[in-house]
Amino acid sequence: MARKTFNEKLKDSKDMPKIVVIEDKKSIEHYGGQNMLIAPPMFYNGIMAEIPYGKVITAKDIREYLSKHYHADFTCPMTAGIFINLAAHASCEREFHRIPFWRTLKTDGELNPKYPGGIEYQIKKLQAEGHEIYTGGRKHIRYFVKDYENNLYELE
Repeated sequence: MARKTFNEKLKDSKDMPKIVVIEDKKSIEHYGGQNMLIAPPMFYNGIMAEIPYGKVITAKDIREYLSKHYHADFTCPMTAGIFINLAAHASCEREFHRIPFWRTLKTDGELNPKYPGGIEYQIKKLQAEGHEIYTGGRKHIRYFVKDYENNLYELE
């Protein structure tokens, strides 16, 4: 059986969106509730596609937007990370309708080394849009967009 392409995976919404009630007390306390949204990959792709030139968004912002929109306490951070990465890779498989995935940052404005092209590609694209990049860490160097908060895209 052939492996699915990233775009096939992107379009496979299974039974999502769905809200799962979690019972782990630590998670409930950490996330502020027990109703966890699991949103399909296309939701992330759609949001990432609308981030305009010069603006950025964080995965946390996307998760918060989706949880509000679907009346959940929070959105699953694990599936969000997986589906954001999936959307980025699916975009690179397509000849048309590519999305500016490099504008979606990790929490605290960190670049995502798992994106297609790696950190170097993301740095190049973000710098071309006027963003300044800085590094953090000594042993494991991480890359961040300086003052990313000033260029956050507000989802409506």
